[in-house]
Amino acid sequence: MLEYLRNAADKPVAKILMWILIFSFVGWGVAEWIFGLTSSDTTLMRIGGEKISINQYNSMKSAEKDKLSRDEQRTLYADPNAMAAFQARVIQDIASLKRMEHHARDLGYVVSDHYIANEIRAIPQFQDGGKFSPEAYDIVLSNSGLTESDIIEDLRMKALNKMVKTPIETEMQTPKFAVLATYNARNASRTIDLATVKFTDFKVATPTDQELREFYKKNPHRVAESRDVSYVMIDAEMDKPDEYELGLKAAQQLEDDIIGGANFADAAKKHKANYKHLDKLVSAKLPDDKHIDDAMMSRIFGMDEGIESELIETKKGFIIVRVDKINPEHDAEFDSVKKDIATEWAHAEQRKAAYVRANELLVDLNKTGKLDTGKNTKVTRTDGAALAVLTAAFHKNIGDNSIIEDKDAFYVMHIADEKVPQKDDKKLEALTTDVKNLSAKHIQADYDSYLGRKYPMKINEKTYDRFVK
Repeated sequence: MLEYLRNAADKPVAKILMWILIFSFVGWGVAEWIFGLTSSDTTLMRIGGEKISINQYNSMKSAEKDKLSRDEQRTLYADPNAMAAFQARVIQDIASLKRMEHHARDLGYVVSDHYIANEIRAIPQFQDGGKFSPEAYDIVLSNSGLTESDIIEDLRMKALNKMVKTPIETEMQTPKFAVLATYNARNASRTIDLATVKFTDFKVATPTDQELREFYKKNPHRVAESRDVSYVMIDAEMDKPDEYELGLKAAQQLEDDIIGGANFADAAKKHKANYKHLDKLVSAKLPDDKHIDDAMMSRIFGMDEGIESELIETKKGFIIVRVDKINPEHDAEFDSVKKDIATEWAHAEQRKAAYVRANELLVDLNKTGKLDTGKNTKVTRTDGAALAVLTAAFHKNIGDNSIIEDKDAFYVMHIADEKVPQKDDKKLEALTTDVKNLSAKHIQADYDSYLGRKYPMKINEKTYDRFVK
């Protein structure tokens, strides 16, 4: 073939074919350049203009993953949501480190080679008999796969981060007035006059069927979406390598049969796997099944009808799940919920009557300054009355009159006075620490927001979708 092309190279037809071939290759390359199809760009994101490669991300991800226990690592691979959260945390950690580094350089901070050398000498892994050993240093680098530049860059970045963080991590003096104001707000008590109007104090007639139907039109009962699900499970002791491999092999054979068209029950019987069918699973409630946890429910309610999952690793083995049927959300049939509707109707009618009575009490209170059937009560922010009353008692002003609605009652309230608590030195000391820690968290959050605005992060979606997602 090549000999033929050489012999025909001077012929007009051959020259035309050669130009077509050359143009196609050039066009291919230009199109790749224009449309960004080149695979040479492995930039995952930019922090303040600096490129962060996918290799840098993977290095950080591996380091963070090594800090996890074996069970935590298995959870990452078994639960897509957990893996996504872990990956997002790694990206944010990289962004935080790089922002600190950029800010340190912008501030003119410099880490000297002398400082780096001293830090390297002080690392225990590089020492022998308490002194720096070049041999130990070389062995550790060789075994870890790191280079001297990696060590130097890591130490330099940590030093720069420390320089930037030192001012905001310096212990602050908490103003005494702020602690005292917080102490008084938390521990003050108030005296209130309170009358309770319970819904059950009022009797209502038996509703007619027509009244119930009219009520149901305004207050329909929605039946949540549910799913009929099947699964097959190969049990395996996942923490034993040999058992894990045997279980994985059996599970893959099971998966092959299902992909080939076998139904779950037959495939489970053939491979001696566990098979189970569950009807009407709802997302808000876990079924009574040890293999279906929150992560599995999240996966199930993200699948389409008639689709089975890929092979999933769990703590107890390997599982494949199939959504057999999706039952959409819908209004319940009136007759099926008639008893509940009757109870709701009665509650609504009692509420109306109770509200009328509460308003009568409030009108009299505003006119006379006295609360009929009211009781004088001392309350704190956590004790002395129903939670709805406590919330209102400390959100309103001294002297205010109001109606507070709770689940089964209305309360008519008058706020009489407030008593400032006596000082307790031990409580004040503990509160000082709480206020100090809270202030430090606010400062750190504000500082992180400032750095995020100054050095914005831009994700390369193409690289992210290809290597991370």
